[in-house]
Amino acid sequence: MKKNISIILSVCIVICFAGCDRAYKHTTEYISRNSFMLDTLIEIRLYDWEEEYTLTLAMEEISRLERMLSATYEGSDIYCLNQEDGKSWVTISKECEEVLALAKEYWTKSDGNFDITIGPLINLWNIRNGGHYPSEKELSETLAKISTDRLLIKERKAFLSEPGMEVELGAIAKGYIADQVKIILLKEGVKHGIIDLGRNILAFGGKSDNEPFIIGVQDPFKPGEVIAELAIENNSVVTAGAYERYFIHEGVRYHHILNPFTGFPADTGLESVTVISDYSADGDSLSTICMLLGEKKGLSLIESLSGVEALFVRSDGICVESSGFSDYVVKRYYTLAE
Repeated sequence: MKKNISIILSVCIVICFAGCDRAYKHTTEYISRNSFMLDTLIEIRLYDWEEEYTLTLAMEEISRLERMLSATYEGSDIYCLNQEDGKSWVTISKECEEVLALAKEYWTKSDGNFDITIGPLINLWNIRNGGHYPSEKELSETLAKISTDRLLIKERKAFLSEPGMEVELGAIAKGYIADQVKIILLKEGVKHGIIDLGRNILAFGGKSDNEPFIIGVQDPFKPGEVIAELAIENNSVVTAGAYERYFIHEGVRYHHILNPFTGFPADTGLESVTVISDYSADGDSLSTICMLLGEKKGLSLIESLSGVEALFVRSDGICVESSGFSDYVVKRYYTLAE
């Protein structure tokens, strides 16, 4: 039997503080704040800390970066960049430049599978608003607009070199924002905390009673249940899954993780991938990349990276772990591949 959890803070990853207290007893007090931002429910918990203004600083940073990196927020760096597609260079912030540069790095590492210029394809499928099954002509025209190598960056400026191109940072922005919030909290003197930005969990310092945080990994087949409990102290845990957003067309499920080469949702035999890393931006990007690459290539990429582990959940429910993933596992509720 899999274990029900009492508090679900996101679709993909659940912080099971209440559900896991039986396994890890603690009496540490914390302060917290939650809100709906970044198109999801978020929460920040600070342990052994009493200054409420620190939570305000963290929430203000999330809001500031969202207004900077969202493609739909009128006036944001990304919005302005997309508006000037094929026309002119756009001045961008230091933070936006950092995100775009990191995304280009992962585009290279993933052999082009991780592509933030996928905006036109996301708009075409329109999965967020009920879905649209595209024609071959629509796909062909849209795919011609996608390629990160035509996104140019130089000294706080960016340029989309072809008309119709559009950047979408949905697979990296939350992770980057979590990392920036952590920097602010550490500067303020906070030593123990956990940042939950929906699919992106970032912990630092463990709890102040010298116990780790226990993170429940969402079962992709059964909402509200977990397939694993992980103990982390200074790590990010991010899950990407085919079950998050999708629509049904003629009896077939089409999910939101789109392949920039075929134009269709990733069809690699994976239901979800959970990545443990030091930085949330890495986990955010890599979880999506692994869904696109599939188990064999994804696992090879994970094993090549220092300080990164992953859990691959196949479409049949069988799971595959990277070589060091078991170091974080408190409990398993899944079957490992032989």
